[in-house]
Amino acid sequence: MSEIIDRARFLRAKIEQMSEDTIIEDSEALDYADLFPTWNGNGVKYIVDYRVRYGSDLYKVLQEHESQEAWNPIDAPSLFAKVLIPDPGVIPEWEQPGSTNGYSKGDKVTHNGKTWESQVDNNVWEPGVVGTESLWIEVTG
Repeated sequence: MSEIIDRARFLRAKIEQMSEDTIIEDSEALDYADLFPTWNGNGVKYIVDYRVRYGSDLYKVLQEHESQEAWNPIDAPSLFAKVLIPDPGVIPEWEQPGSTNGYSKGDKVTHNGKTWESQVDNNVWEPGVVGTESLWIEVTG
């Protein structure tokens, strides 16, 4: 039995290594979020665009750094950006993104009882607000 566990640990490490070495889009990374390692606050060197899981969410590293316990993805927004469309098959409720993790063109969200589609990349504006007509369109049906 210990041989099976050892092999599983070896394969998990290889999968995590491959997820680090392969450049994929955020939307595709979300399809395979379980392949990315869990965030570790014990002196791990993180590089830009590396992805980690924290809680049930996937985050992208914004600045190269060595992790510290107090610099987790939620408490250190200058170091991490949450990938906002957690399940490409589900239209999530809109949440205010930061300047580093705006919605992509084609992303759909719900907000104030309506469904909206982003018309631009890096969209950080609230759907349905006056002045955002060129940034979001309401999706019906």
